[in-house]
Amino acid sequence: MQVLRVEEDRAIAFHEEDLLIRTLEGKADMTQAYKLRHRVFAEQLHWVAKGHHGLEFDAYDAFATSVGIFDGGGELRGMFRMVNSTFPFMLESEFRACLLPTCEIRKTHDAAEITRLAVDPTLTDKGLSNRLMQVLFKGVYQWSMHNDVRYLYMVVEKRFLRVLRGMGFTCEAISPAVSLPPAQAVSIAAVLDWEQFHQTCPDKQPSYYSWMNAIDGSQSFERSRFVARDSKEEDRKSQPCRNGLADHVMSVEAHPTLAAA
Repeated sequence: MQVLRVEEDRAIAFHEEDLLIRTLEGKADMTQAYKLRHRVFAEQLHWVAKGHHGLEFDAYDAFATSVGIFDGGGELRGMFRMVNSTFPFMLESEFRACLLPTCEIRKTHDAAEITRLAVDPTLTDKGLSNRLMQVLFKGVYQWSMHNDVRYLYMVVEKRFLRVLRGMGFTCEAISPAVSLPPAQAVSIAAVLDWEQFHQTCPDKQPSYYSWMNAIDGSQSFERSRFVARDSKEEDRKSQPCRNGLADHVMSVEAHPTLAAA
């Protein structure tokens, strides 16, 4: 049964040179999204079971908002899904095993959960995949700002959390690293605080921060500096890398299949 929204999320739409980032609407958009999700989460990562007709969807789609990146030919090349705090989060049920018993999930108006974030795995150009991932997170940021979201919950692979911190996003782990079935991917629950991003990024990466906030075409693509702590140090610490700079460089290009559950 379809669940009706209590309050509609504010849609976003903007161009990033040859790409269009916008809220997905209608059957045609969502069919593309379900096919992309199936290619990533069922066929490649094996995080979910394969579905009929090559589509991946679940009960959360009835009340979630999805945003996609379209190329110049109208093909969906990347996407993410948002659930606002009015509705259940996957962290409250499917991913509850990630959380420590004492961890409480914030369900205030300024919190949301991001899931099903992925870039088209059929793209073989690593530079393009890198660009798409960064533009996708610009879309995540813009959606959050348009919908007054400060805290963004997620469950991601451990290596993806390092990439996000390296980009300058202040993601704090709220769980230990656990192996989630059926693929036994080593994953971590985390929360991203956009207010901390606003406090640190303008000083550390001013041009990148300016690009993240520009949706009028006035600025060309700006690549974030991908940096992350040494893996051994990262294992010892649960606090985020707040200064955006550390010892080792980690690029999306080195890990083409980075996704949020």
